[in-house]
Amino acid sequence: MHYADDENYFRGYEWWLMKEAKKRNPNITLIGLPWAFPGWIGRGKNWPYDFPDITAFYIVSWLIGAKQYHDLDIDYVGIWNERPFDKKYIKLLRFTLDKHGLQRVRIIASDNLWQPISVDMLRDVELHGLVDVIGAHYPGTLTVNDALKTGKKLWASEDYSTFNDQTGGGCWARILNQNYVNGNMTATISWNLVASYYEQLPFGRDGLMTAEEPWSGHYVVETPIWITAHTTQFTQPGWYYLKTVGHLDQGGSYVALTDRMGNLTIIIETMTHDHSVCIRPPLPSFNVSAQNATFSLKGSFNKLQTLQVWYSKLDFSFNKSTLFKKLSPIKVSGGSFSLTLGLDEVYTITTISSGQKGNFPNPPASQPFPRKYKEDFNVRNPPFTEAPNFADQTGVFEYYCNMSDPGEHVFTLRQVVTQKPITWAADADQTISVIGDYNWKNMIVTCDIFIETLNVGGVFVAARVNKGGEVVRRAKGVFFWVFADGTYQVTGDLAGTSVLAEGMSGVGAGKWHTLSLHITGIFASGFLNGYPLWKNAIVTDADHGWVAIGTRSFEFAQFDNFMVEAL
Repeated sequence: MHYADDENYFRGYEWWLMKEAKKRNPNITLIGLPWAFPGWIGRGKNWPYDFPDITAFYIVSWLIGAKQYHDLDIDYVGIWNERPFDKKYIKLLRFTLDKHGLQRVRIIASDNLWQPISVDMLRDVELHGLVDVIGAHYPGTLTVNDALKTGKKLWASEDYSTFNDQTGGGCWARILNQNYVNGNMTATISWNLVASYYEQLPFGRDGLMTAEEPWSGHYVVETPIWITAHTTQFTQPGWYYLKTVGHLDQGGSYVALTDRMGNLTIIIETMTHDHSVCIRPPLPSFNVSAQNATFSLKGSFNKLQTLQVWYSKLDFSFNKSTLFKKLSPIKVSGGSFSLTLGLDEVYTITTISSGQKGNFPNPPASQPFPRKYKEDFNVRNPPFTEAPNFADQTGVFEYYCNMSDPGEHVFTLRQVVTQKPITWAADADQTISVIGDYNWKNMIVTCDIFIETLNVGGVFVAARVNKGGEVVRRAKGVFFWVFADGTYQVTGDLAGTSVLAEGMSGVGAGKWHTLSLHITGIFASGFLNGYPLWKNAIVTDADHGWVAIGTRSFEFAQFDNFMVEAL
């Protein structure tokens, strides 16, 4: 909701993503967690809890819209990603959920550390009754006694976030098991699912697989995908961990789960220290050796005669890993079976016979971003609100139908957020969307611009932009600004502290103009409506980077006929 009276349940990619996931697995769990809130919720403060009834209304509206417009039932909702929680707000959120018939939606708190939420729940009986899951981020497979004392489900509600090479696969294999073995966590959620953003942004390739070239269609099914399958193909949410789990004598771990209807799945991992380091927290040293392990099946499982076997081995010497391979079933003799375990291996031993290694056609070849790229935004009914390949770092740039313009600028791209959000990170004070190839050096960028805010509005086109994400405030590059007061500036950074050139442009609000930025070597020049405005500004701090568009502040502004040519 960009504004207090603005409800639109068709923005972004998340609705599409959830529906596609439900097509493949109708029982998949859906969770909503705010990372940021619209600025109007805080009424000018970077804080969502001063008016908890408004914040609860915002969250509940999203949950209702998910069902009303997309037939999606959200199972859990969080409080605020890795930021403080507020007990009064949690209690009001539960009340508001129930008031709107959303009793089935459960609450996770606090998506940060185990404390202080655990001790607060022990001290506050009402709070204890309202929080269904204690979720911690990057717990390092460990929990705390207070969390255990609550008797609540414990989840690693965000984990992994590691480069998705072989070591990333080893990290994922280790924590999927040891989050329960060491910390009693019954769920581990990967951030992120698929690395589908420019790789040079923060946390590049920190997904279970990689699909970061929409212009080519190239993707890579990385090692963590197959590690995931060792658990997810042979269990389901609602299965129970058995208490007879733990560490192997010579290092590694094993877990066992059952559906309480006769099925059993055992997952074994022998990841070595250096081949299973996650991005955080630091991993204490440990040793793993090759070993023989015997597993004894008791109770109703004692009568099992054969079990299915799936196997992976991460090969760090010759890069010839075995990933999710079906082996011959193993015989159970006298209620037990034995395995010879090497290093950096994963075994799944299970009664489930439906496992299969999915296949896929060869992806299109990897290609760099096109050196010549044009976008006129002339899409009458766009499938998504955002234009392809643009990656908004601050602000929101949406397709827009400009009903007041009968000419060539009917369909444009518009920056639509007019108040700085309540942010998770220290976002920039300006809005910015990046596009292109991070390695580009010399280029020509041209774009039609339309300032909507009188007197104080402003827009820019930029090149060689070197930062995004949570460090976008410190982005350097070449930024060509024009302002509604008729001035222009050329700066070497987004914040505008390094001025390379400035003067009068004659640009004002309410009229279309064309900006063009030319960069070759250390020299940059700018053109306005086809005529030179400034020449040969010397660029010293920006060697390469993305192209970008944006605004001086959180303000309405439009862009059209974007074009870039890398030289």
